[in-house]
Amino acid sequence: MSLVGSYVALSKPLVAALPVFLLAWMRFGIGALAMPHWLIKPAHEPPMSRHTRGLIFLESFLGNFLFTICMLFGVSMTTAVSAGVIMAGIPAMVALLSRVFLGERITRRVAVAIALAALGIGLFSLSKSELSNHDLQGLQANSPHNTSWLGNLLVFGAVVCEASYAVIGKKLTAHISPKRITALINLWGLTLMTPLGLYAAWTFDFTRVAGPMWMLLVFYALAASVWTVWLWMTGLKTVPAAQAGVFTVMLPISAAAVGVLALGEHLSGLQLLAFALCLAGVVLATLPSRSVKASA
Repeated sequence: MSLVGSYVALSKPLVAALPVFLLAWMRFGIGALAMPHWLIKPAHEPPMSRHTRGLIFLESFLGNFLFTICMLFGVSMTTAVSAGVIMAGIPAMVALLSRVFLGERITRRVAVAIALAALGIGLFSLSKSELSNHDLQGLQANSPHNTSWLGNLLVFGAVVCEASYAVIGKKLTAHISPKRITALINLWGLTLMTPLGLYAAWTFDFTRVAGPMWMLLVFYALAASVWTVWLWMTGLKTVPAAQAGVFTVMLPISAAAVGVLALGEHLSGLQLLAFALCLAGVVLATLPSRSVKASA
């Protein structure tokens, strides 16, 4: 999650230089070129059942394809503050789905950690507001077709997609190696994004993209399609999904850290308080339980 936040912050120039669907398509393409050997089934791994194949497809469809569409169009229809506050519900949604579909027990300590994480992300989102309430009211009054409700609904759909990604990933790690999961869901992502990517590439002038942007694209593709997915799936082999969901708070923290260190941005006191709450949730979620201490 820290690496995700880092490449999200550093890839802002890519979004300005390339159409979003073209960027996503090239990301999956570079990822596919980087790990074809990860597609090979290890000798000790059992053959995939039809159910497992379906989960692989859902993991990519929900976590890569549908999440991207819901997030892009959702943010375009609502305010950044509203989107950020709704996204603060990811840890809680992961806990809920892991309870329903995985039967995981949510301890009181993890529940408090989830609450701290959600509060911290929500507070950070509010502190990032660039428009006053007066300005927002004026903009909404001048808009003939206010679609903020649809934007909020799409962002909430993105939250459900991201939480589903964590829960399905937990089920997959019981049967398939993290490397093979990473390669398979990237291949599905490439397949699903190819029609949109080809459409975006048809009229795009690639000569406008500067050389450093291509280097940044390679880093973005490897980080988004290879490194972060493999790290997440490897962690899910031993960490409950609900507990892993708390670590999504590291995304805004690391993105802000990169903004301060590399992009010359500044943090307010309210943002520092928000990050303190987020980190408190992470620390609380990762402390050893009493049973572990007793056995040690």
